[in-house]
Amino acid sequence: MTTLDAIIQGIVQGLTEFLPVSSSGHLAITQHVLGVNGEENLFFNVMLHLGTLVAVIAFYHKLLWTLIKEFFLMIKDIFTGKFSFKNLSYERNLIFMLIIGLLPLFTMFIPIPGTDMKVKDLADVFAGSPVLLMTSICLIVTSVLLTIGIVCNKKNSGYKHLRGGSSDGDNGRESYTAFDALCVGLMQAVAAIFPGISRSGSTLAVGEMRGINKQKALDYTFVLGIPSILAAAVLEGVDAVTSPEGFDVSISAVVAGMLVSAIVGYISILIFKWFLKTDKMLIFVVYTAIVGAVFLVVSIMELNSGVNMFTGAPIY
Repeated sequence: MTTLDAIIQGIVQGLTEFLPVSSSGHLAITQHVLGVNGEENLFFNVMLHLGTLVAVIAFYHKLLWTLIKEFFLMIKDIFTGKFSFKNLSYERNLIFMLIIGLLPLFTMFIPIPGTDMKVKDLADVFAGSPVLLMTSICLIVTSVLLTIGIVCNKKNSGYKHLRGGSSDGDNGRESYTAFDALCVGLMQAVAAIFPGISRSGSTLAVGEMRGINKQKALDYTFVLGIPSILAAAVLEGVDAVTSPEGFDVSISAVVAGMLVSAIVGYISILIFKWFLKTDKMLIFVVYTAIVGAVFLVVSIMELNSGVNMFTGAPIY
């Protein structure tokens, strides 16, 4: 892998980790087009994840610091008998909802009957396919989910923007219920398995389906994604350590890719929040539908020819 390849993948990771277009799907497409074997660069993939982790922590550092302080104050109240479930502040409610939202991720470690795999291993099976059939279908699914999210957001807003009012995301519930958090968490677990289903887009859509304020839903999605991104980095890190080919990439490429993914990731969060605030999410609906449809056709052609259309390498 050249430094230029690393920069390209860093840009793709940074943009797609937070924009609702699927980072796993776009990395699979990028590696397919460039002829890069992701399994041989596991350590590099870990560094890209860490780069985007830095981006989201930097963006939400004030909220994260508030939640950390509130968590320890809540622990103190529990031990001093001052804690009350009935009078939870927004921050304390968010802490509990984040914990509940993370619970479905444990289903990733459930063994699959009749195999030596766990549920999380399905992600490697789908992402490691020599053709992009599953990725393409999942990108189209992302487009459908985003469409549903837009419709539900209009319903939450009472179509206020159609009547000439503001649509700045101040409509809908601001606090999550346990069921809301569980639904979003389940969607995040599904997105972790299928490359092409956007984690940020699908979880945002589920939040909007549940009647949550769109900006609060997006903030919850991004903060919930921090432990998820970290977990993905740790799991890939373990695979990289145990794989003899996991470190097959130069240090300069690693540093370049990580820095680019962090910088671009921070910018993509700003972009996503702006698109959501100004009700311009349709662009992501159209984009994921087009990319999914194009690579669905490409996948069918490659299956018929047995050759990667971009590199000429055999796919079987």
